[in-house]
Parts: sequence; C-alpha cells; structure tokens
Amino acid sequence: MTKPVSRRSFLGTIVAAGALGGGRSADARAYTSPQSSPALGSSNGLALLGGTPVRRTPFPSWPVADAREEEALVRVIRSGKWFRGENVSAFEAAYASLTGAKHCLATANGTSALITSLAALGVGPGDEVIVPPYTFVATVNAVLLMRALPVFVDSDIETFQIDARKVEQAITGNTRVIMPVHLGGSAADLDTVLAVAQRRGVTVVEDACQAHLAEWRGRKVGTHGRAGCFSFQASKNLNSGEGGAILTDDEALVETCYRFHNNSRSRRNTGDDFSYRNTGANLRMTEFQAALLVAQMTRLEAQARTRDENGAHLTRLLQQIPGITPARMYEGCTRNAYHLYMFRYDPSHFSGLPRAAFLKALGAEGVPALSGYSPLNKEPFLEDALSGRGFQAIYSKARIDAWRAQNRCPQNDRLCTEAIWLVQTMLLGPRQDMEDIAEAVRKVHAQAAQVAKGLPLA
Repeated sequence: MTKPVSRRSFLGTIVAAGALGGGRSADARAYTSPQSSPALGSSNGLALLGGTPVRRTPFPSWPVADAREEEALVRVIRSGKWFRGENVSAFEAAYASLTGAKHCLATANGTSALITSLAALGVGPGDEVIVPPYTFVATVNAVLLMRALPVFVDSDIETFQIDARKVEQAITGNTRVIMPVHLGGSAADLDTVLAVAQRRGVTVVEDACQAHLAEWRGRKVGTHGRAGCFSFQASKNLNSGEGGAILTDDEALVETCYRFHNNSRSRRNTGDDFSYRNTGANLRMTEFQAALLVAQMTRLEAQARTRDENGAHLTRLLQQIPGITPARMYEGCTRNAYHLYMFRYDPSHFSGLPRAAFLKALGAEGVPALSGYSPLNKEPFLEDALSGRGFQAIYSKARIDAWRAQNRCPQNDRLCTEAIWLVQTMLLGPRQDMEDIAEAVRKVHAQAAQVAKGLPLA
C-alpha cells in the first residue's frame, strides 16, 4: 500500500522530490495512444527508463514573501507588543471583510479553530459529530478531544467530498454537529448539507481549512454554517507557518469562542481580573502570525486567479487522457480554491501499471504527485481512543459495537486506491506548466506497458 501523506507534510514531500519544471509544450488536442512506444533509453522514452524528462526546472516555490513580510515582522519586534493585540485585530477585521462574515476570531492554528468551535457549541461526551473519512486527521481529532464520537459518512468518489446524500441516514438523537470538509479547496454539497441540518435541527460547522476564497453559489465557504474554520499552516494558500480562524455571524457564539480560546477570559477581563466563568485553553494567535497574514493577503486574490485559470485548463487537458478522471465540482461550487488539484487514476488504461509505479514514472518526468489520504475511518488510533479508559467510561459496549458496525465507507476505500494529488504551488506558474503536466501523463500512458512488463523502477 502506498504510504499515506498528511496535509502538513505533503508540500515538503513535493519539494524534496525535486519538482522539475519548464520544457516542451504538450499537444492540447484530443489524445490517442500511439501504436508503438519509443525505444528504451531514447530521448522520447520515459525518464524512469533512461529517456529525457519532460521538465528540468522547478515549479514555483512556497512560501512567496518579500519586503512586505519582512517589514511587518520588524514592526512587531520593534513595537515590543508581541501578545495578541492590534495586528491580530487588524487581521480579524480584514479576513471578515474579505469573506463577508460578520465576525472573525484568530486562533493558533486550524485545529485550534475546530476545537474552539466544537467546545463553544457545547459538544461533549455522548454526542456525535458527522465527518468525512477523506480528510486530514485534525477534523477527527477535534471531535475525539471533546470525548464525542466521530460518525463517518462515505465519500462521493467523483468529487472527493463527503457524500451529502448519505448524511441524513447517519443522524441520530445524539448528533450535535455536521462537519463537512471543503476538501482540496473545492466545496462540499452545502445545499444538501444545510437542508438536512435545518430539517433535523443539527448545527453545521464548515471545515474550510483548505479552502481560502472558495465559494458556494457566489458566497465564501466558511460563512454558510454556524461557524467556519480555516488553517494558515505552512502549506496553505494563505500562510503564516501556523495559524487559524473562525468565521461566524453569531455574536454570542464568537464571544463564547473568544473566552474558550483565551483560557476562559472574556474581552472585558483586564490584566488583574482573574475571575473565570468557563473552562478554556490558550489557543490564541500571536502578533507575528497576524502581521504575516496581513502581508500575505496582499497576494491572495491574484494567486487565486492564477490557480483558477490553470486548474480549469489542466482539467481540459487531463479529461482527454484515458484512465485519468479529474475531481468533479458540484454545480454550486462557483469557485475552487485549488489547495489541491485532485484526480483519479485507473490502471486498466495504463497496461495495469500500479498507482505507485505511475507516481514514480510521473515524478521522473519532473511532475511529482502524491497518493493522498488513507481511509481515516480505519486508522488504528480510533480503536485505541475508543478502547481507552475515558471513552470506556462514557460509552457502553453496545454503543461502541454499533459504531463499529456502521463504520464502513466502501466508496472512500476505493477513492483511497485511485486518488492522485498535485499541490497548489504547481498551479501558480504559467499555463505552459499545465501543458507539461499533461504531456508527462500522456507520456506515461503511451509507455506504461514497458514499466508494467517488469522493467526496473530505479
């Protein structure tokens, strides 16, 4: 099985793999496989087998920074005010304005945003939270830290998102929150999720950690549910190394979130006021993170437009290659943030070449790609958590057994064997880069039989 990758590590993996760029133009016309393949070691042969790679220069690097970030950090250093203050407030106001939300609360990271939101909504022992099985582990960890049960709903294999059509059947009297993830920067089916939530009286918290500036029907994701959570971790399209934010239109909720993320101290607490009303944690954003984010936001829209254009063009190219199926967007997704460019790989159209070998051949052509997530609902840590003393004290054996019985996601199991990812930085260059990516895939398609016959992979 291909080793799974985390959101936190995949960008570094791509850089370490030597993402190569620049090179010949691919033919954008309809593709048909040639009748014969180039000889082993020829200039047109697969680079994996001694040929010339499609690309030899890097894709755009990340992060992008210049004097704006340097000056912002220097100002914070010289101010002597490093604790949450005017820079955090400035970022919160700017991000709320950008997304159209009434309120924004900055947090230490995206996981903190999820934890804070669930805690503020009162999620706790005995409750259930509906989550997708194809996501980063933070989505589920936040639920487990509340001592609630994560209830997995299968993936829509065509979109890589939670299958919203299956959400309602997973709701029980214990369901407190539905947490759709806008995976890869595309949007989950919010029309269906929100309708089910309203009908059943369940709260929606959007995990938009990968979806900065993505939209559902012209409105930014993260602003449709009761709360929306974002991450600004180093790989994200808006980056401060670490950082997070909660969006909401609910003034009472944002104040509850504020108290929780500030060790139960409200905005009215002064430095010598040590009275407390709730439990909480220290999940605050620093002035340094906020200053970086305000500087990074000056490029965000232009970078998003470049990804928009390149993502759409790459889809047109890859759709012409047998065995390659780009992730479909729902009709309501009016903007894809393209934190990931995702597609599915069918080895039957590549002479039976396993996905791992396809990835290695593609990487040799200078187009590194990843296999994505493993089935989160099958990770051993879930059983470890549910078998632990805390969960055993809360949940009966019958309830845990029932959870195990319903914890099946066959479409997601299949998705995890077919998925391919390209990271967001690969969409930040010129259109020629998309041509090169498509040419590399075509080249592997045309010569896959040579690799599948058992020729060496190194």
